[in-house]
Amino acid sequence: MTIKEVSAKYGVPQDTLRYYEKAGMIPPVSRTAGGIRDYQDEDLSWVELALCMRSAGLPVEAIANYVRLTQQGDSTIPDRLALLQKQRRVLLDQQSQISATLERLSYKISRYEDALKTGVLTWEAAGEFEKA
Repeated sequence: MTIKEVSAKYGVPQDTLRYYEKAGMIPPVSRTAGGIRDYQDEDLSWVELALCMRSAGLPVEAIANYVRLTQQGDSTIPDRLALLQKQRRVLLDQQSQISATLERLSYKISRYEDALKTGVLTWEAAGEFEKA
């Protein structure tokens, strides 16, 4: 696949795909004899992984480190596992924070919905966001 086709398939700009390769977030992409990127199935798997990891908030450096470790072989499995476990902990912390925020917002929304029904929004109800 050409970079244009990969860009269309995943909905990411071609410049982003070039950046991912330059930054080491994906291994060097296969090239034609003329030097044009020719994405193979393995290259696409790396693109998918990079997109997934970025959407999960993994820093560019961590993704590039993961790719480097993978390319070094099975002796780096413990290091890769540790990297992934660390990111899982980060995501779980973020999830917990988001859940707490959603609870607070849901409570606040319910106070305003009640105010719409009753026509009364007390200062206590309006101020509960900070206390919830």
